[in-house]
Amino acid sequence: MDERMTAELPVIAVAMGDPSGISPELTARILAEPDLRGAARYVVFGDARLLALGIADSGVDPQVRVVRDGEPLPLGERPVFIDLGNHDPAALQRGKATLAGGKAATENFRRALQFAAAGEADAVFFTPFNKAAMRFAYPGYDDEIRFVRDAIGFDGPASEFNILGKLWNARVTSHIPLSEVAANITQERILRALSLADANLRAAGFEPPRIAVAGINPHAGDGGNFGRDEIDTIEPAVQAAKAKGFTVEGPFPSDTVFLRARNGDFDAVLTMYHDQGQIAMKLIGFDSGVTLIGGFPFPICTPAHGTAYEIAGKGIANLGATRAALGLAIKMAQDGKARAKAAA
Repeated sequence: MDERMTAELPVIAVAMGDPSGISPELTARILAEPDLRGAARYVVFGDARLLALGIADSGVDPQVRVVRDGEPLPLGERPVFIDLGNHDPAALQRGKATLAGGKAATENFRRALQFAAAGEADAVFFTPFNKAAMRFAYPGYDDEIRFVRDAIGFDGPASEFNILGKLWNARVTSHIPLSEVAANITQERILRALSLADANLRAAGFEPPRIAVAGINPHAGDGGNFGRDEIDTIEPAVQAAKAKGFTVEGPFPSDTVFLRARNGDFDAVLTMYHDQGQIAMKLIGFDSGVTLIGGFPFPICTPAHGTAYEIAGKGIANLGATRAALGLAIKMAQDGKARAKAAA
């Protein structure tokens, strides 16, 4: 590939995740994938000594160009690895959430986010974090959304989306106790979630996206027999969304709506709370699921599974979800660059 063609490729900022799990292995393996290397340019944030462990675990060498923090970035076909030197391998405790691991992961993520926020990257991708380790290093850490807001100073609407191939799951509430869900289901929040889902689906190439809305009660309330949330709140929100031009239907019983979506009736399902969609999506395809953090100025993607402490260092991690997540980041970055070029 000549220099002109390479320069037109999107730039993906990559953050190495929790070092105590499979992130070093996944980082080494995904950067060595020939088709993904040719689709984007990569700037990786982490500790080069941990990448060396990942190379040893995986048996593949991505042949990165290692630079020190602050040095010029020789962007090209080979990934550039910014060595932050932030985790001594001698102190690594594989299979355990630690303060040192959380500090390294949060620094890697923050640097990748700020790099993209400065206009230097078109998307951010990261290998899995461990929330307990992140919380050790960043007190009050709730989830990636809050961290991103703090890292780049963004206060607009944002949400996580779980993705399996062409099937998306959006949600109205996320990381809150189940006992607080019903009180947080309002027409305004449903409309905001639908608007955010519609925008992100369109950014990923759905035109127009077809969204199904799940109920919150058993059998979607069964006409009011098992609760009136569907009648008083969810259905009016669906009608209001239709009036705004969204292609949306529901509310449907949550125990059957994913069957219809999986069979192609819908592109996405909007659920009312976290596990209502997470359980369904992970049962359908745990090893290929992707999490998109949408609503920010650039897409942020990661595999939907966790750090897999139990197999850390064994070289047997499944690459499916990581490949799918990086592939989505690349596609959304490419589409974003194309839209910007067309609008110029």
